[in-house]
Amino acid sequence: MSTVEETIEVAVPVSTAYNQWTQFKSFPRFTTVVKRVEQIRPNLTRWVVGFGPVRHEFDAEIVNQRPDSLMTWRSLGPRLAHRGEVTFRETPSGRTEVSVRISAGPHGLLTRAPGFVRRVVRTELAHFKEFIEGLGREGGAWRGTIRDGHVRPTEPQPARSRVPHWPVG
Repeated sequence: MSTVEETIEVAVPVSTAYNQWTQFKSFPRFTTVVKRVEQIRPNLTRWVVGFGPVRHEFDAEIVNQRPDSLMTWRSLGPRLAHRGEVTFRETPSGRTEVSVRISAGPHGLLTRAPGFVRRVVRTELAHFKEFIEGLGREGGAWRGTIRDGHVRPTEPQPARSRVPHWPVG
């Protein structure tokens, strides 16, 4: 597996950076490579990416997601097969460190042109920085948790009473 990892610091709180990152449909507004994103289910997205006139479409499953912390995904199908992870960490200055790691198998673009992929990831992270710092706040949020590809309830269910009926009288 080949891996590319890039990190950038953004001048917004962790929750702001994380919340904006969960708004996949906004990616075409600040990236040059992502042309369209469709949220099929909370844990399934369809991406259209392009370099010049070339376009590729793939589905990605969000495998793990913890608000203000982590999101991991894997592409589905053989086209553009990869896995990825983005982490959000508060810096001592109150800013946010956003780190992106993408790994691909032996036949992917990452193996054939790792320098190109690294430059694209670095450039797109810089675009995210400009976008979120320019807004100063997120344009939406999805605060759900996903574990092993399964969406978890956002709030725990209250315990049920074992008493069938409250006594009257």
